[in-house]
Amino acid sequence: MSDLQAVILTGGRAARLGGVPKALVRLEGATLLERAVDAARAAGAADVIVAGPEVDPAPDQVRWVREDPAFTGPAAALRAAMSIAATDAAWTLVLAVDLIRPADAVARLIADRDLLPGDTDGVCLGDASSRPQWLTGLYRTASLARGAASLGDEGRDHAVREIMADLAIAVVRAPDEVVADIDTWQDLQDAGAVAPRPEKEDDR
Repeated sequence: MSDLQAVILTGGRAARLGGVPKALVRLEGATLLERAVDAARAAGAADVIVAGPEVDPAPDQVRWVREDPAFTGPAAALRAAMSIAATDAAWTLVLAVDLIRPADAVARLIADRDLLPGDTDGVCLGDASSRPQWLTGLYRTASLARGAASLGDEGRDHAVREIMADLAIAVVRAPDEVVADIDTWQDLQDAGAVAPRPEKEDDR
């Protein structure tokens, strides 16, 4: 898909994982961040912005941005990302880093996008109850930027649904496995993923 850029959000506290950085959780030989970036690039995203703390190892040729102050929520992170995003890319793919099957999610979004009416601002996947998963979506860049810029206080502690409030977003219910993510230790175990080892303190 041409004329596409991507924003991947990685900056949550991961409280239910004891603060483990989700970006560095490994699944099938790659980190969750690498898997999300690969899925975006396979779809044609030339520019990939990662909203969150820089990590090592990190994918090559991504741009980093962080909400200020840190940990003020995904809406603030998405607003920060859109403030540096290219304005000439027609579409922006938005992904949470903790998706278990990002390639499947992206493929579904692109297939659904081709069915959208011309006046629709984007599409996001929904869970089994059709609840919108805003951070698994494909949006018209101009519309997403407008919605993000509408938030006061740089988006701090706002909800992502506020960005989407005045946009015409199609919500498409997807199979559970396509929208599944890793929020808890049980999720991590069920997915067969491996948490990064904690850094050792320097010997004193």
